[in-house]
Amino acid sequence: MEEIEPPNNSSSSCKQAVCLHARREAFEYGLLPITKLIFSDGTATLAPLKDKLIQRSSSSSQRIDADGISQVLQISIDNARLLLHTLAAVLPSDSDPLVSANPDDNVGADVNDLILFLYIQSYKRILPKTHKDSAAVADVWPSTSAFDGFLSALSPLQFVLSNNRRLMPSQADEEAHQLSYLQKHLANILALLAESVEGGDEESLVFTLERFEHLGFLIQFGENGSEGIPLSQAAPFFANSDPDMPAVPVPAAQVHDWVLQNIASALEHITERVSAKENGPPNASDQDVSMADACTSSLKGLTSIRSPSFIEGISKTSFVKQGSDLKGSSVKVLNCHDSVIYILAPLRYATVYGCSDATIVLGAIGKAVRVEHCERVQVIAAAKRICIANCRECVFFLGVNQRPLILGDNHKLQVAPYNTFYSQLEEHMTQVGIEATINRWNEPLALGVVDPQDSLSHPAGVADVQAESATCLDPDQFTNFLIPNWFGGESPEPTKHNPFPLPEVYMASQQKNHTNLGEIKQSLRDVQLEENRKRELSCALHVYFKDWLYASGNIRQLYCLQGD
Repeated sequence: MEEIEPPNNSSSSCKQAVCLHARREAFEYGLLPITKLIFSDGTATLAPLKDKLIQRSSSSSQRIDADGISQVLQISIDNARLLLHTLAAVLPSDSDPLVSANPDDNVGADVNDLILFLYIQSYKRILPKTHKDSAAVADVWPSTSAFDGFLSALSPLQFVLSNNRRLMPSQADEEAHQLSYLQKHLANILALLAESVEGGDEESLVFTLERFEHLGFLIQFGENGSEGIPLSQAAPFFANSDPDMPAVPVPAAQVHDWVLQNIASALEHITERVSAKENGPPNASDQDVSMADACTSSLKGLTSIRSPSFIEGISKTSFVKQGSDLKGSSVKVLNCHDSVIYILAPLRYATVYGCSDATIVLGAIGKAVRVEHCERVQVIAAAKRICIANCRECVFFLGVNQRPLILGDNHKLQVAPYNTFYSQLEEHMTQVGIEATINRWNEPLALGVVDPQDSLSHPAGVADVQAESATCLDPDQFTNFLIPNWFGGESPEPTKHNPFPLPEVYMASQQKNHTNLGEIKQSLRDVQLEENRKRELSCALHVYFKDWLYASGNIRQLYCLQGD
C-alpha cells in the first residue's frame, strides 16, 4: 500500500476541517479507584496481562467475562462486574454487545477495549491552578505529596469554594490535560493495540482497520457543531478503503505519526482559543467557559454537540431545562445553591458538582451520573448507574439499574427509592435504555476513601480505608416529590405515576401517612369550635407548616411559583 502523507496539521486545520478531541467520557466517567486496576509501568505489565486475557477469553470473539477478569486481574467478582459496567458506560458505540446486553446476559468485554480501559486508570485528574503543587500539572502524572492535613480540615464544599473561582480548570484545561496524557503515552497505547506480522520485531507492528477503530475509545474527530465522524474516515490511510475489500494493514509507525500530529494540532488550537478568550471580550456561548466562571447568562448550553451543557451558579430559584433547551447528550450542574433544578430530558451523562442545599431532578440518564463535592443536596435520578464521591448529608432518590457506587470522603449519605414522575419520563427512559423493573437503589457499593486518580485526595503515605457507605432512608421520612405538570412537556402516552415500583415497606408507610392525613382532616372538620378559635387553629397550623417547609428544605419547591 502506498504510504499517504498525513495532512498539514497546523492549527488552522482544526478551524477549517475536522479536529481531534479526547473522549472526555472515558476520563470523566471511566476511572475506578481500585489499586489492582492501576498499572503505572506502561506496557511492562499490561502487555503480558493482555496475553493472559486473550488466553482466558473466547477464542472466536476475544471477549472475556466477569469470571475471567476476576481470575486474571485477581479482583473480586463484584469488582469485575463493576469494571464491566463502567466500561460499558463509556464505550463509544451503543452497538457493542456489552452495552446492549441484558443484566442476566454473560457478555464479556472485548480484550482490546479492556486493555485501553486498564491503561487509562493511571490517568490523574488535573489539579486546580491555585494548589501549591500546580507546577506538577505540566506532568501528566503529577507526583503526590502530603498536604499538611489541609484537606481533612475542609468539608467537600468548603474545599471546592476554597479554590479561587477563576483558577478552577476550564473545559479547555481539562481537554488539554487529557490530550497531553495521550500524547505522552501514545506509543505504549499503540503497541498494546497493534498486531504483529511475521518477524515479530517492533518494526513489524501493524494496524488493521478493526484494530484502528478501537482507538475511538480514547479519541474522536468532529467538526464544530457535529457529533463526530468515524475514526477510520478521518484517517487518510483508511478513508478511501473499498467496503467490499479488506483494508490493507497500516504500519503502526504511520498511525503513531498521524495521531501525534493531530494531537499537537489540537493542543495548539486549544492554546489559541484560550489566548483569544483571555485577551478578548467574554463570549457567553464559548464552549470552554471555566467551570467556575460560567454564569446564568450562559445557561443555554454550548455550541458543540460533543460538549456538555452547563447549568451553573443558580441560587434561590427554580430552574427548568427540557430536551429542546439542551445541546448535546450530557449536562453539568455546577455550584448551584438553595435552588430546585429540573433537568427533564433524555441524556447520556450528567455531573452534579459543588452544589449545596438544593434539589436536583435528573430526568433519564442512560449512561452515568456523577455527584461530587455536594452538601445537603437531594438528587432525584432515573439512571443506568450513579457514582457519588465526597458528599455530605445528601439524600439520593434513585431509580438505577446498577448498584450505586460510593467513593471518597462521604458522611451521612442516605439512599431511597425513586419518588417522582413527569409526563415524558417513561418515553425518555425508553429512549436511553433504563429498565423500570430493575432498581438497585438499596445496594450501594463502597470503595476506598483514597482516589488514586486524584492527587488531591491521594497524599503520599496515606493508607486507604473503605468509604463510608449510605444508609436507607427511614420509610416514615419518605415523601413523593411533585414536579409541576407545566414543566413536564407533552407525550403521546404520558407517564401518570412513578414507573419504579415502591418497596412494600415504603408503600405501607405512604398508605399509613395517607390514612393519618385523612383522619386529621376529618377530626378538624368534626371539631366544635367558635369562629375565633377556628381562626387561631388555622393560623397555628399555617405557622407549623411554614416552619416545616423551611426546616425540611421543601420551601424550595415553591420557588417555581414566584415567576421571573
